[in-house]
Amino acid sequence: MKKVVVEWRHLDKEGKTCDRCAETGMGIATLVHALQEECRAKGVEIIFTETKVSEAEIKQSNLILINGAPLETLLPQTTASESCCCSCGELTGKEESCRTIIRHGRVYETIPSEFIREAICKVAQCC
Repeated sequence: MKKVVVEWRHLDKEGKTCDRCAETGMGIATLVHALQEECRAKGVEIIFTETKVSEAEIKQSNLILINGAPLETLLPQTTASESCCCSCGELTGKEESCRTIIRHGRVYETIPSEFIREAICKVAQCC
């Protein structure tokens, strides 16, 4: 069975994460569960891991890796960037920036589920 590992990294400060990451997390959990069902019948196992990062690693917060490749490298016209994140700042007590995705010239603070699905399906080739 082919395996596809989806890793989601996000800030964890005493069990809390920022609003952006929380919203991405809700979307990715639901999506991966659905893809696990959809792809299992086609011989592909989708494995989901969640990695909690510290303040020192905040540049990795809201990063999605698919078989080790950042999501933005798997999608056309997509790059990673960052912008000020008040929610991260509330958690850390200082001004912080959080990862964003830029696709077709538009900035996304929360990674849309359809982008995550597209990247996973590109790697898994089962959906």
